[in-house]
Amino acid sequence: MTDNYILEFLKEDIGQGDHSTLACVPESKIGSAELLVKENGLLAGIELIKRLYAIYDSKLEFIQYKNDGDVIKVGDVVFKVTGSSQTILTTERTVLNILQRMSAIATLTNSIVEKVKHYPVKILDTRKTTPGFRFFEKEAVRIGGGTNHRFGLFDMVMLKDNHVDYAGGIKEAISKTIAYLKSNDLDLKIEVEVRNFEELDQVISVGGVNRIMLDNFTPNEIVAALRVIPSSFETEASGGITIENVVEYAKTGVQFISIGALTHSAQSMDLSLKASFS
Repeated sequence: MTDNYILEFLKEDIGQGDHSTLACVPESKIGSAELLVKENGLLAGIELIKRLYAIYDSKLEFIQYKNDGDVIKVGDVVFKVTGSSQTILTTERTVLNILQRMSAIATLTNSIVEKVKHYPVKILDTRKTTPGFRFFEKEAVRIGGGTNHRFGLFDMVMLKDNHVDYAGGIKEAISKTIAYLKSNDLDLKIEVEVRNFEELDQVISVGGVNRIMLDNFTPNEIVAALRVIPSSFETEASGGITIENVVEYAKTGVQFISIGALTHSAQSMDLSLKASFS
């Protein structure tokens, strides 16, 4: 599956050909380049890049100095690649885009995970990802120490506010979902988002679900909610949670904290692929 993604990434950028490189760099030209770190953080995506180079040009020599999950600092060299100068130039932007994006997500995730490491809580990602790149963004979250939530709409049921409203209420949404899963012989966990204590009481009363998401609850409200939620339900906090306030949410005792910003707000890490003549 990864190979298919890589081929699509390359096709998107190269199209009918890298005319800039073809125009001025001879096919026989051999060169080297190093991946230089220009911003401190956590590396993610190196295994994917190794595979990309192997698929596009198996004759390249790839020397790796850093691994996924390694702390990297300004001035570090992540890898050195030697071979066709045309290949190095043509794949340069795709290589950088992948590493910069994944490393940024891993770095942000790790900074949040480290803040709450003394509390029994897991940091989750969401589906707020880049179309076509979700698999790798979620892998970056994992490398950063986070936990992947559902991958898509197919591997877990999450009944959010609009589902509840369209279904006609909490009870209707849950009962219809349970019946649907049974009739289609699907073994999927059910999570229900609640917006207030009234909806929370309804979910507890109806039952039949695995996890309750407390959406946009304050830390104090979560503490109050956890007092009444039976231990048979998993609990998750979501909405408006940032690196600045995540500790306050972790202190509540909630089991999971989901943060969409892990993927949708991470700023690409500053990395550079530079020709090497050493």
